Amino acid sequence: MAEDGPKQLEMPLVLDQYLTKQMRLRMESLKQRGEKRQDGEKLLRPAESVYRIDFIQQQRLQFERWNVELDKPGKVTITGTSQNWTPDLTNLMTRQLLDPAAIFWRKEDSDVMDCNEADALEFGERLSDLAKVRKVMYFLITFSEGVEPDNLKASVVFSQL
Repeated sequence: MAEDGPKQLEMPLVLDQYLTKQMRLRMESLKQRGEKRQDGEKLLRPAESVYRIDFIQQQRLQFERWNVELDKPGKVTITGTSQNWTPDLTNLMTRQLLDPAAIFWRKEDSDVMDCNEADALEFGERLSDLAKVRKVMYFLITFSEGVEPDNLKASVVFSQL
């Protein structure tokens, strides 16, 4: 029996609670000791959390689309990182944040999600390339306009070639 074309593979963005907590502790530690961040270090702001995708397959993936849902009006900005974190939490540097970021929002009185399509598409296509060399990809997600991690459900859909 012939196949009906490429198989789709959906990979969720999962909140990395441990890494988010560690990055928040780094900021608190600096404050308590009265120290400044390293030159170029990106400290986690209160409205930011670290997410990850575990690539269950790495080869022959082609980006199809983002699936981003907010259960209430607001905005999220998804920024990829070029960093491979280690358990001892290497500090995230601003130069390790990838461009472009994908921005998604839902307006008041609307169930439709909007996005900056060109940037989201470019970022998604880049994920296909990064998946070839990584088993895990980390993201910095910034929540604004009243949304929080509990309001977000996000994944990336790839086709397997």
